[in-house]
Amino acid sequence: MKLNVPKLALSIAFCFLFAFAGGTFTPEPGSEWYYQLLNKPSWNPPDWLFPPAWTLFFLLMGIALYLVVTEWDKNKLVKGALAVFGVQLLLNLAWSALFFGLHSPLFALVDIVLLWLAIVLTIVKFRAISPLAGNLLIPYLLWVSFASFLNFTIWQLN
Repeated sequence: MKLNVPKLALSIAFCFLFAFAGGTFTPEPGSEWYYQLLNKPSWNPPDWLFPPAWTLFFLLMGIALYLVVTEWDKNKLVKGALAVFGVQLLLNLAWSALFFGLHSPLFALVDIVLLWLAIVLTIVKFRAISPLAGNLLIPYLLWVSFASFLNFTIWQLN
């Protein structure tokens, strides 16, 4: 397969649009609800870890998306895989809106369970088209698995 740099850049940019949209809900340092009112476990990751982690995950999503999109003309499974991928991106964005925007760990917990399922389904569908594309989403799934437990714990503490 020949590398199509513009298509790769568009795939990555598309994913980062969702990253930036979700980032609009991220609390400002010192925000009252997140930093002062919300009880978090002692093992809550430090704030500095989230930007590089999410940057990596969205970059990997963009590369995986590119690998699948390049098969558009050759594989009839691409449309379904892209639909599921789109759903998981929307659920990812919704989590930020629910947790940080609405201050609702419970609604965010429901969303993150659906997100986890959508990521698993995306991995399955992407692997059927490009094994590498599916595998690139595994770190994201692992992070969301951890984040799900963290979200559950925060919901329990509050």
